[in-house]
Amino acid sequence: MAKLVFGMNQSLDGYVDFIEFAPNPTLFRHFIEEAQGQAGSVYGRKMYEVMRSWDDDHPEWDAEEYAFAVAWRNQPKWVVSRSLKSVGPNAMLIKHDLEGAIRALKAERDGEIEVAGPDLAHSLTELGLIDEYRIYLHPVVLGHGKPYFAGPRPPLQLTTHDRIGDDVIRLTYVPAESRDSPDRNRR
Repeated sequence: MAKLVFGMNQSLDGYVDFIEFAPNPTLFRHFIEEAQGQAGSVYGRKMYEVMRSWDDDHPEWDAEEYAFAVAWRNQPKWVVSRSLKSVGPNAMLIKHDLEGAIRALKAERDGEIEVAGPDLAHSLTELGLIDEYRIYLHPVVLGHGKPYFAGPRPPLQLTTHDRIGDDVIRLTYVPAESRDSPDRNRR
């Protein structure tokens, strides 16, 4: 069974923005290795449209950017959208029954499936489908923007933390057991 993982770069004040701060070379190498090992990615429409730039080669890219593009192109992608009519190579469209589609995907795959974008992550969090949250915390304060958590923050439990490069901390969380759950009261 696959594990659904939502991970994004985040500012110290809780915002995600791929334009305001980019990963340093060490973190970008980390993202390349993650993309190479993922069983696939689930995108909302907006994030998918941003990521589609990796479908085309750009002459100004360096070797690392080409490596990421190859990893991204090779992995299967599922795009959640009611407005898109079609998607690019190695991608499938999910138009209806988000919960059923994602549950089936998790059941039929092994490995990690990335969730891309806070709005989609919010919907999947409400359905109880995200297995792990990875916050890549950057020493940047934005003061505004799109928050990592698009809705109320779910109860989480920190499982690991590690430093990537000189200035990024990755915090890894899993959904916490509810204080009121019957299993918790039996302990």
